[in-house]
Amino acid sequence: MSLPVFKVEPGRLAGLGPGAALTVTGPEARHAVTVRRLAPGERLELVDGAGTRATGELRAGDRDSMEVGVVSVTTEPARTPRLVLVQALAKGDRDLLAVETATELGVDAVVPWQADRSIVRWKKERAAKSHEKWVHTVAAAAKQSRRAAWPEVLPLSTTPELARLLGEPGTRGLVLHEEAHESLADLAGAAGTPGAPWAGAERIVLVVGPEGGVAPAELEVLAGAGALAVRLGPEVLRSSTAGPAALAVLSAALGRWASGTP
Repeated sequence: MSLPVFKVEPGRLAGLGPGAALTVTGPEARHAVTVRRLAPGERLELVDGAGTRATGELRAGDRDSMEVGVVSVTTEPARTPRLVLVQALAKGDRDLLAVETATELGVDAVVPWQADRSIVRWKKERAAKSHEKWVHTVAAAAKQSRRAAWPEVLPLSTTPELARLLGEPGTRGLVLHEEAHESLADLAGAAGTPGAPWAGAERIVLVVGPEGGVAPAELEVLAGAGALAVRLGPEVLRSSTAGPAALAVLSAALGRWASGTP
């Protein structure tokens, strides 16, 4: 059975080795001791969200604190190119479902996008709360999938801001569009060739529109920033499934799921 995972602050696991002791306090300790009811002697894992994982043994715990004896510490190398999902805001929490699944699939960062056709709007008074909901969704999914490196949740982006992101050096943008001529599967088949669309890219930014799709004017702006429109297949997917499906194709093509990768 997989060991339960709990998060500590970045840097807390630095320099630790077998035999070291670490005191964890706050909600994570409370969840381990009070909710999961872990007992002394049981094993668990601590991650810092930045790629470091420590396997340990619970030595003692009370309501808000636990002492963990470190058994081993490993650091997972960052995978390249990084995969970034730009998810348009969508109704019915479909955007959150997409972010949750993308996190489980190994995405490196997510960007909420206020698209022209997004029915959901993050007004000033609710923007911070909505963003925090995305952060909590990513955290829960990262723990469930036992990730040591957690995705970053970037600020809400407008289309002009998204275009600037796509235009940054080392970035290759892909926009999912049902009328695109290029097939993501065909491009993925050429992933290892010098002419692949993301050859030499440091990160691939995958853009997914809302329920009504990416507006023509938006597509023009994103294409002007260097993004390539691609389609998945003959079926038209919901905004909650399109991004994760594309991430799965890319992860397989780029070898991120190959044997021996973290």
